[in-house]
Amino acid sequence: MINKARPVLQESIRDMYHALQPECLMMADLGCSSGPNSLLVVSEIIDIIDEERQKFNRKSPKFGVFLNDLPGNDFNAIFNLLPSFYQSLKEEKGSDFGPCSVSGTPKSFYGRIFPDQFLHFVHSSYSVHWLSQVPRELESSTGEALNKGNIYIAKTSPPEILQAYYAQFKRDFTLFLRSRAKEMVPGGRMVLTLQGSIQRNDPDSIWELLGSTIQTMVLEGLIEQEKLDRFNMPFYAPTVEEIKNLVEAEGSFSVNKLETFTVDWSVDTNQNLETQARFIAKTIRAVTESLLTTAFSETAMDDLFLRFKIMVKERMVQEQSEYLNIVVSVTKRD
Repeated sequence: MINKARPVLQESIRDMYHALQPECLMMADLGCSSGPNSLLVVSEIIDIIDEERQKFNRKSPKFGVFLNDLPGNDFNAIFNLLPSFYQSLKEEKGSDFGPCSVSGTPKSFYGRIFPDQFLHFVHSSYSVHWLSQVPRELESSTGEALNKGNIYIAKTSPPEILQAYYAQFKRDFTLFLRSRAKEMVPGGRMVLTLQGSIQRNDPDSIWELLGSTIQTMVLEGLIEQEKLDRFNMPFYAPTVEEIKNLVEAEGSFSVNKLETFTVDWSVDTNQNLETQARFIAKTIRAVTESLLTTAFSETAMDDLFLRFKIMVKERMVQEQSEYLNIVVSVTKRD
């Protein structure tokens, strides 16, 4: 996803740098997770800035980098990568570069994180489609589950389920924009990449397939029906129109680019179907296991994802399955 969004990221960084020419460039990666990819975009941004400043014979800015995620994120895994990261910068950029300082900021991005007019650039990849909570409207006033048999918006979900999910996304995304608007300097840039949707015309999503897998275990008595009925993913894939309308309605940002691209579920279609299906199952397990364990018990996970891998492989025999993704670049208005 990062690679596909790279042209928009590069253009946004160059535009921001030439427009603002900050002496100390402050940037944040929101929803950074942990592992080598956490520093991938940071390295790319630094490379672009360093290339541009040398082109125009300017002094290197100082860099303040803030990696943000929820408090449960493994920030230590990132911090352990920093000595080699700093050493690489020193060797590649020379003594007239930087300096660069990387910090962790554990906090939900649905709300304020940084001081007023503090950031020049904000990046977030594959994070903003996660909601702050499961929509409360998925239960009736008497506590009855309304999305029975599904774990997300599905073809069998009643219309009010889609409405409830969108309402929660609207609240969350608007709060996200308002918070960043206060934290960013006028002219600052933000690039967001997230899963998107064309909604009712979508083929079955990967969440529908995962829900169907859980349903087979319910039918075999391995998982209780009520547990499935009450479990819903805290996730929403918006349409391009929804993103555009919400950015415009909030009013603090101008849209520079708003594009879509697709990526196969397996990412690498050159592998055989068994390898692709195994990769998809492992990826979804990594993303969802903590949620599913809480809802259905840890002992069910191995069986669940073995079955899920089989269902994914069967689906791939029938048709190509892709994620629709949205990348949006915006500028903070004066």
